[in-house]
Amino acid sequence: MPQITVDHSAPLDRRGFALALHPLVVKTVDTTLDACKTRFREAAETVVGDGTTEDALVHVEIALLAGRADELKARLSQAVLDLLPEFLKAPENVRLSVEIRDLEPSYRKR
Repeated sequence: MPQITVDHSAPLDRRGFALALHPLVVKTVDTTLDACKTRFREAAETVVGDGTTEDALVHVEIALLAGRADELKARLSQAVLDLLPEFLKAPENVRLSVEIRDLEPSYRKR
């Protein structure tokens, strides 16, 4: 924990983003750096709205153990949203979104 997934169709400095994101998560939700795990999934095809634009997407999902306040989750979402543009290789016409959610009670790790 935290489990971080980044879906993207925009060119992104993935490693740079993860290395900047992890300390931000640690500071915000009081976890350890080695607990942060990020995986990237490149989206081969995306469609925004009516499909008349070529907008790209980046969506970050951070799954945390349950119990964190909604205000903390909102603060983390905004901080991640503010961080993302620094790591876009072409920031024009990119739609950004972030979701912080609770892990399911069945979550286990080893």
